[in-house]
Amino acid sequence: MLELAKRPAKRLAEALATLLARTRVTPNGLTVIGFLLNVVVAAVLATGSLRLGGVLLLLAGAFDTLDGALARVTGATSRFGAFLDSSLDRYSEGLLLLGLLYDASRRGDGVVEVLAFTVILGSLMVSYCRARAEGLGLTCEVGFAPRPERVLILGVGLILGLELPALAILAVLTNLTALQRILHVYAITRQDAGPSLPAGPTESPP
Repeated sequence: MLELAKRPAKRLAEALATLLARTRVTPNGLTVIGFLLNVVVAAVLATGSLRLGGVLLLLAGAFDTLDGALARVTGATSRFGAFLDSSLDRYSEGLLLLGLLYDASRRGDGVVEVLAFTVILGSLMVSYCRARAEGLGLTCEVGFAPRPERVLILGVGLILGLELPALAILAVLTNLTALQRILHVYAITRQDAGPSLPAGPTESPP
């Protein structure tokens, strides 16, 4: 969905990162700042200011790209930095949806509550499927709705006053993506599996 915009967005992020490289800020420092921005967005959403929250969500999502860009520009990439970024991304997404869930609970909107929880579950499974597959030495980057797409759908939906449709779309796409990754890993492991041995004769008990 975002393939056409990825290259110019990457160039812009790297241009900004080149300016940041002149300061003392580190990629991990930007990761933490990005997480704190998402905490603020979650608090705004919890108060029911959904359109403002949508705008801030898109801005925070754009800021989230700077840590990786700074790491590339300065050559400061590290395994811990990648781990920290992925971990705080999971916390950020969970807190954002928790903010929506809290607001829906305050308004007594049970449909939005269920949808928000379903998106939380689906998002966690999308990340878990990839992490578990990579832990087994497999590549698992397939899927309809990776995190940038999820942020865009939710942010635009909130700005347009379409919270429920946006959450409904995400509830479907996140869980479809998790299922897609499960099937992807199944296909890979099935190809790698050797032929099963024929069963031997069954012996009668003495």
